Amino acid sequence: MIEISSLRKVYPNGFEALKKIDLQIEEGDLVCLLGPSGCGKTTILNLIAGLLDPTEGDIKNDGESLVTKHPKDRNMSLVFQNYALYPHMTVLENVMFPLRVGKNKMSKEDAQKIAYEYMELTSITELADKKPDSMSGGQQQRVAITRALVQQPKILLLDEPLSNLDARLRLRIREEIRRLVKKIGITTIFVTHDQEEAMSISDKIVLMNDGVIQQYDEAQNLYLEPKNLFVASFIGNPGMNMIPVEYKDNNLHFEGLSIDTNKLDQSRFKEALEEGTYIIGIRPENISYDPNSSFVCDVDLIELMGKEAIVSFKLGNQHMKSLVSIEESIQENESYGFSMDLERLFIFKEDGTRVY
Repeated sequence: MIEISSLRKVYPNGFEALKKIDLQIEEGDLVCLLGPSGCGKTTILNLIAGLLDPTEGDIKNDGESLVTKHPKDRNMSLVFQNYALYPHMTVLENVMFPLRVGKNKMSKEDAQKIAYEYMELTSITELADKKPDSMSGGQQQRVAITRALVQQPKILLLDEPLSNLDARLRLRIREEIRRLVKKIGITTIFVTHDQEEAMSISDKIVLMNDGVIQQYDEAQNLYLEPKNLFVASFIGNPGMNMIPVEYKDNNLHFEGLSIDTNKLDQSRFKEALEEGTYIIGIRPENISYDPNSSFVCDVDLIELMGKEAIVSFKLGNQHMKSLVSIEESIQENESYGFSMDLERLFIFKEDGTRVY
């Protein structure tokens, strides 16, 4: 188990990249560090790897502190987004290299035997005699991952390893990574800014913003039960609709839209509402086309997405989105009725705290 406690990192220029992070990663889990640029996810990875020293706090693996250990003694491998393969070496030589250096270096025969075992595992044996410049990006990434795994580390660290690949290849490689690391049973930490990538590959996601963990949870829970406004707005594509409302006389009001809070599930309220301004959130799939609804809006844009379409419309001055079947006869610049599933409504304070 990896245990991170009160981890803080302040750079020499005064920038506080991490603000006392606490995190536990179970052995064998594949955990994604997710968030916008500058949120601190790569800083955490580099601190675990030993490429950076923490300002405060500790990182333990199986109860043993890592912060005073040299990177080479931490029993982990790091795969970068640029692959970092040796261009003058063949694939076999690249994979064998970690086994042929250092105080525990193996004989060429033993190293080659182990290298071929892992190359077979990652399906690159046919590339053994090729050099990096003759291979595709996806093939090079497989080689980089194989070279990392051949060292038999306890922890595998992946720093945006798929960012240089095209969309279709990214999909295939991330599926391969998931199958591979779960088959081996290796604890894996995967840094990405792509929420779809994180949600599809991970056991759990660490969602970060501004050096703080916003939510550490399974992907489904980040989507269905966001802890705050940032999580709700970051997770989901298309994003959650956010509407500023006034709460008064047990109703949420916004330009003709009124929601009676007595009709909401009272068990979901985390605290009582006081009169004032709030933000309600509802996902596009929870706003349905409803020709019988009195909630009528002007459609200004339709974007096709396979079997569904993103329908954009305006509620007062607020832009909203709904997901509807492409079989519905909805046209741009026309008015249509919509209905909201109030059971999937969220309510946030202006500071981002979730209250419902």
